[in-house]
Amino acid sequence: MATATEARPTLNRSFQTKLLINGQWRDSLSGKTFETINPATEEVIAQVAEGDAADIDLAVKAARKAFDTGPWRTMDARDRGRLLNKLADLMESQIDELAALESLDNGKPLSEARNGDLPLVVDCLRYYAGWADKIHGQTIPIRGNFFSYTRKEPVGVAGQIIPWNFPMLMVAWKWGPALAAGCTIVMKPAEQTPLSCLRMGELAMEAGFPEGVINIVPGFGPGAGSALVDHPGVDKVAFTGSTEVGKLIMRNASNTLKRVTLELGGKSPNIVFADADLEKAVDGAMLGLYLNQGQCCCAGSRLFVQESVYDEMVERLADKSSARRLGDPFDPETEQGPQVDREQFDKILGYIEKGKEQGARCVAGGERFGEKGYFIKPTVFADVKDDMAIATDEIFGPVMQVLKFREIDEVVERANTTDYGLAAAVWTRDIGKAHAIANRVRAGTVWVNCYDVFDAAAPFGGFKASGIGRELGEKALDNYIEQKTVTVSLD
Repeated sequence: MATATEARPTLNRSFQTKLLINGQWRDSLSGKTFETINPATEEVIAQVAEGDAADIDLAVKAARKAFDTGPWRTMDARDRGRLLNKLADLMESQIDELAALESLDNGKPLSEARNGDLPLVVDCLRYYAGWADKIHGQTIPIRGNFFSYTRKEPVGVAGQIIPWNFPMLMVAWKWGPALAAGCTIVMKPAEQTPLSCLRMGELAMEAGFPEGVINIVPGFGPGAGSALVDHPGVDKVAFTGSTEVGKLIMRNASNTLKRVTLELGGKSPNIVFADADLEKAVDGAMLGLYLNQGQCCCAGSRLFVQESVYDEMVERLADKSSARRLGDPFDPETEQGPQVDREQFDKILGYIEKGKEQGARCVAGGERFGEKGYFIKPTVFADVKDDMAIATDEIFGPVMQVLKFREIDEVVERANTTDYGLAAAVWTRDIGKAHAIANRVRAGTVWVNCYDVFDAAAPFGGFKASGIGRELGEKALDNYIEQKTVTVSLD
């Protein structure tokens, strides 16, 4: 295994650490800052301005002005699309620097950031650039001598709160549809990973976005986040993160009747039938669980395997997991980096101990890797029961639970016995079984003989406690649009 050494970023510039409000970079009004930590070394990368309610108020007022009286709402839609394309071009031209920044702040392997996250970011921005001039209403043949039509208008100021697991990708998922629709934005990035969002803000200013259209206020949930949700000048809140925080946001947003969309947690079933291509199923299970150190809301953390191939799958997964290379995210041979911070690190190790205590059989990993950095060995539990904590709770780490099943009705019932419903997958050569699972499992995304296939055109979101609304695709535009009916008398 690679050893955890100090990260070696290929960054030739200083980090942006201030707030972006009304097109200006500024310190927080309180003067407070907070540390952002390199999770591979546990060393401080930079001190970042800590926004709070007063800074949020300034940012919302700037966004409100840009929307109500500024050029953004009245700008030709194709020009909005042109600016989104310009931002995508700038990001593509600096993709190596951006990938290094993402890896440094988040801990994910540089190769994953460079070849996975960043291409998806650029593609998402370009996809919504193409939608900017294609948002239109309809004419409606109503009774009487009237001309009736609908208009689709931007909802207004969008407050956006994003998580730390895919920082730049989450920015793109939020900015793309909101800007294409004509909204203005106040974004609070996760306190663990603010640097790449701030760098995207710099590139947005370079691309020519007008003052106040994009505002970025780093800070913490109780300060900046709650103030953004509560602010009466915000028309809509979009949040990606934990289900617990999502519930709190929904309650608080009701005070001002804000529109709310939530992309929340998951405990996704990944179902392997005996007739599957087991080699592909093992690789798919590894990707579905270990991508981004297991820090994925749609991670296939409940791996259901049909009993006749159960032992073989467990053995293969244990061998592959034990051979997985951990270490310095900037080492090209590294397959898995550290967890994002100490809190996540401790939480995951706690769940591993719960799994052992409750009788699951740990066949790989199960402990810390190295003595420095928040590294956890890829962990596989066999003989897992549905009511164990590791099978019911979202661990958000590299901990795989392998459960045994006999037949399709049983596994469908067990797959659906969860409060979550974000994603699922099925591995089989029987197309009938594949469609039966896709039809019967209550999840917003179902992958067949694949996992973690994302595209800007394909909607993503959850059933049940996994959220409200959809990210990506044409559907995401609805999050940022109000529909108006206009009826004209022709008499």
